[in-house]
Amino acid sequence: MADNLPTEFDVVIIGTGLPESILAAACSRSGQRVLHVDSRSYYGGNWASFSFSGLLSWLKEYEQNSDTEEETAAAWQDLIHETEEAIALCKKDETIQHTEVFCYASQNAEDSVQEIGALQRNASSVASSTLTEPLHSAELPQEGHSYITSNELPAEHTPKSESTISLEETDVEESPEKERNCEDKTCMPPVSDGDKVENKPSIEDNTNQPKRNVITYPQIVKESRKFNIDLVSKLLYSQGSLIELLIKSNVSRYAEFKNVTRILAFREGKVEQVPCSRADVFNSKELTMVEKRMLMKFLTFCLDYEQHPDEYQDFQQCLFSEYLKTKRLTPNLQHFILHSIAMTSESSCTTLDGLKATKNFLQCLGRFGNTPFLFPLYGQGEIPQCFCRMCAVFGGIYCLRHKIQCLVVDKESGKCKAVIDHFGQRINANYFIVEDSYLSKETCANVQYKQISRAVLITDQSILKADSDQQISILIVPPVEPGACSVRVTELCSSTMTCMKNTYLVHLACESSKTAREDLESVVNKLFTPLAETEVDKEELRKPTLLWALYFNMRDSSGVSRSSYCGLPCNVYVCSGPDSRLGSEHAVKLAETVFQEIFPSEEFCPPPPNPEDIIFDGDDKQPEAPETSNVTVAKVESSEESKNLEGAL
Repeated sequence: MADNLPTEFDVVIIGTGLPESILAAACSRSGQRVLHVDSRSYYGGNWASFSFSGLLSWLKEYEQNSDTEEETAAAWQDLIHETEEAIALCKKDETIQHTEVFCYASQNAEDSVQEIGALQRNASSVASSTLTEPLHSAELPQEGHSYITSNELPAEHTPKSESTISLEETDVEESPEKERNCEDKTCMPPVSDGDKVENKPSIEDNTNQPKRNVITYPQIVKESRKFNIDLVSKLLYSQGSLIELLIKSNVSRYAEFKNVTRILAFREGKVEQVPCSRADVFNSKELTMVEKRMLMKFLTFCLDYEQHPDEYQDFQQCLFSEYLKTKRLTPNLQHFILHSIAMTSESSCTTLDGLKATKNFLQCLGRFGNTPFLFPLYGQGEIPQCFCRMCAVFGGIYCLRHKIQCLVVDKESGKCKAVIDHFGQRINANYFIVEDSYLSKETCANVQYKQISRAVLITDQSILKADSDQQISILIVPPVEPGACSVRVTELCSSTMTCMKNTYLVHLACESSKTAREDLESVVNKLFTPLAETEVDKEELRKPTLLWALYFNMRDSSGVSRSSYCGLPCNVYVCSGPDSRLGSEHAVKLAETVFQEIFPSEEFCPPPPNPEDIIFDGDDKQPEAPETSNVTVAKVESSEESKNLEGAL
């Protein structure tokens, strides 16, 4: 039981988001005694991934979240000594707001399936409904409370996809043919018994349309566990700090990746593919021969722009969009470079930032495929779990569904010395790392948060048809109004293990100015057609059908400085939640910075020891000869596991 946890640790970490999980792995790897707890029933916090039913349960959890839990928690005030004071932690998570769900897929009574709970089936907004099924994120344990040691790790998906990427450098490009139909071999079984879905007025199926697979809501529910829906919308740069950390620490052996196959652009109401590599540029039918030469010349300059300061020094304070106009690039090329390669804002990005972003994009090309980006199989929620597994391997203890009520601070030294959990147990430690959402309103009274607008869509077709239906695409939709934010669209196919066959999972994200629906609905309407409004038309000209949509706003605490928090002891460190950027560089940098502040003499996430170099205590005497060696080697991994990164695409 979790109430029998040890009481002495070196580091206590509250929250299992990506920065906290990286820190847990780094601390455990350096020999520290780590306790990693989370009040939630799943790993990842706002970095988590859910099955479809699990996502609906998560929505219901936010809807019903209240302070009534404090009645069942053990009183902790009596456990505070006269020489101590307490800093209460937040009793509920308020990082998600303005959730709205729309279901456009038809509800056919004959096809109704068994489900635990149900949402309303009409195409109107609902917050979430009477779902009681447990959340599914990496197969969560079902007992009331549990903790994990090195022998009991976060769940790892064992099925392997035929076209996945091991994090080993290669110039080989993934072939679309190699990607086809791998989802059939790796999907988990569908949801089982439960209550039948309510019968609601159905939406016209339009089943007479040619070449169109009609996906119904019962089908989505039945295949619920084939969905892995991310709360964050991110990709991994192939030369980014997260990939380098995964490789360096060998955490990459716990995950598999697929290369993003297409970079898309939205211009003049059309979606087009952007040429990235030299071969793509010269094979493109969207560019004239003159444009191809102009584009290659500019991209070649961007790769070593620092060596030619005379080319841009007069424009350092100018916008990147203005600088592109001086390079005599056509409007078509300017659009591609600004929105699909540099992926920057037209109204705020400076010339130097734009050149730096373009260079970063180009440097990431060719390492694992023909685009700069990777996506983890089963969703972004796998990455925090991978680092949690590493922490557990080196002795870290994990406990989900375990609430921490307060931090205990010594009045004389001003340092935090312990935490008190909801069982009333005092747990002592030297250092404490807390995710921002656990801090109380009093602690965050002076904090100004930004927001991220998010949308999650299930559709029946890709936004740009191709020979292969297994495409992973990223699209930047520029703003209509000057000064507004562009919208990032990521489209995932079924071979990413994030959606059922014949559907696509689409993520939209931008910095918030209003509610998520107000920020993103116009882009959704440009790219998709709700099922109820679908009309018979030429198949080639029709937009994908929107089957289901979720909008929500997520807190962005990445820009908050430590000085903004009130009354935090010097040995308490705060980790932020997800930011609005495409990559996860901020999370990695934050984790490394905190680790170096706590343990300045320790290496951050060093490579794991070679099994041949590990010796047991007392066996460190040097052998006289190889054949008489008395050194006992600890075999920490199988030969197959040690070769996990050696496989090519």
